Amino acid sequence: MRHAFPLARPGQTIGLLGGSFDPAHEGHVHITREAMKRFGLSHVWWLVSPGNPLKTRGPAPLERRMARARTVMQDPRVTVTDIEAHLGTRYTAQTLAALMARYPGVRFVWLMGADNLAQLHHWQDWEWIMERVPVGVLARPGDRISARMSRAARLYAQYRISGRASHMLSRVEAPAWCFVNVAMSGQSSSAIRAAGAWGAVEET
Repeated sequence: MRHAFPLARPGQTIGLLGGSFDPAHEGHVHITREAMKRFGLSHVWWLVSPGNPLKTRGPAPLERRMARARTVMQDPRVTVTDIEAHLGTRYTAQTLAALMARYPGVRFVWLMGADNLAQLHHWQDWEWIMERVPVGVLARPGDRISARMSRAARLYAQYRISGRASHMLSRVEAPAWCFVNVAMSGQSSSAIRAAGAWGAVEET
């Protein structure tokens, strides 16, 4: 029986990678390992969401996405969890607030792709997120312009940590963010679904 709430000790540095993981694939695995290496993280939690508030079409059933993620991600430092379903949170800021209250002394780092940074200002309470937890941004080489010109990047420009000092991100106080380039897999969840490799969600 798996714990509904992952175990964590004060002092640990844990990266949080949220998403629908519909389905999880090797690209997720790659950026997770890069994030641990680049941002000085001891662990990463994959937060498999019940549903994305910004998407109109629902993902595959949560149990199916969790099982796929655990098959794809085989690393003792990475925990695949549906903690948001147990917390009853729907937005990232709500999840972070709940995790910080439940795990005092744990240092969380929010992980995201450059595409998410570019539209972060559309997220609920996005400024609260930037001011409460360090943010690690992973991008393909050359995928910098929209993220660098984003509202969040401009507003918090003075709090940006250089890529050369990325390993310090998990040890500094928020607001702090770091943008690093990583070679990324050509796989994507949408391409896998389009190819029919994941199968259609059954209508109920």
